Amino acid sequence: MKNKVSKRLFNVPASPIRKLVPYAVAAKKRGIKVYHLNIGDPDIKTPTVMLKVLKSWSRNPVGYSQSQGEPEFIDSLVYYYHKVGAKFIKPEDVQVTTGGSEAIAMAFFAVCEPGEEIVVFEPFYTNYNSYAAVTGVKLVPVKTKGETGFHLPPAKEIEKKVTKKTRAILICNPNNPTGTVYTKKEMNTLFVIAKKHNLFFISDEVYREFVYDGKKHFSILSYMKRMPEKTILLDSMSKRYSLCGARLGMLVSKNRDVMAGVLRIGQGRLSSGLIDQLMAAKLTKVEKKYFREVHREYQKRRDVLYAGLKKIPEVFLEKPEGAFYTIARLPVKDAEHFCQWLLTDFRLNNETVMIAPAAGFYATPGLGKNEVRIAYVLNTRDLAKAIEILKQALVKYRGE
Repeated sequence: MKNKVSKRLFNVPASPIRKLVPYAVAAKKRGIKVYHLNIGDPDIKTPTVMLKVLKSWSRNPVGYSQSQGEPEFIDSLVYYYHKVGAKFIKPEDVQVTTGGSEAIAMAFFAVCEPGEEIVVFEPFYTNYNSYAAVTGVKLVPVKTKGETGFHLPPAKEIEKKVTKKTRAILICNPNNPTGTVYTKKEMNTLFVIAKKHNLFFISDEVYREFVYDGKKHFSILSYMKRMPEKTILLDSMSKRYSLCGARLGMLVSKNRDVMAGVLRIGQGRLSSGLIDQLMAAKLTKVEKKYFREVHREYQKRRDVLYAGLKKIPEVFLEKPEGAFYTIARLPVKDAEHFCQWLLTDFRLNNETVMIAPAAGFYATPGLGKNEVRIAYVLNTRDLAKAIEILKQALVKYRGE
């Protein structure tokens, strides 16, 4: 009898962000420089006060942390949430996770039985698909359009997707992959729908600090006191403090059953990294100047990317309002083939660019076929080079 593996393995989709990595590796082996705009792994420096923890580490052996999270780190997170206006958050409302990705998985486990549904807005962060497959949750997509900057459709269009199996509404604000920052009116609409249908309201706010042009971010934290049993915040240290490799996220809720349950999941994986957490606990010492400079740099990069892409014939995008991503529509039939071709067949001055095909950020088959997600995580000089490469590549690709 042949060895068989679980069918569930085949239901987990490959990441559109990382699936083309072998082609990028092969290109680099051929001596080609690759500009990575496919993944949100910024070149912004981690705060020095955090790195000092690593440089002065002397604890030996390096032991486990607590399953909920290292108390010193949790206290620093409570300090942070109080600073952003949520003074009602207490240590027992915070579960430390191994990256924001584990927070997503925990939330799906917490609110749904297998086969139950979560309403999401597509395009959406691709790993929602991954963890829906792992947890047996069905994502029900509400389509948003590039022509409206991917803002939400009217409430009645959203409510059409609510069924007897719906257990939650999930929003990412500011949005990865679109760069959309949702208005107070939009967040209120989701709150009203969630309350009306007795749904969980889940908000992924990893990019809270990255909002441009004077716009304001409206957090789920402002609804948590009004609907404490049904609101869940997903968060992460990765982008806010340029700590992607530390793998630290957070799930925050006032629902005691949710928090007790996700702690038991946390006990099963023992703990997140001790060194990572003690390093990240220094967030209380990070100066406001750090965020001002980072914010200024990202807005500058956004402006360079937007202006550059708008000059390329037949490329469509609206101006990203936050985070450091955009979805762009290209004059190609198959964006995945084009993204792969960039790595296998094209180079300009022995350089090329890696971007992510956008179809993997949708749940509806066929959508995003001619779109890409671009992460503007490089300095403006490299970003300008990458845009020129993309411009020349489209000319050659369409001519072949």
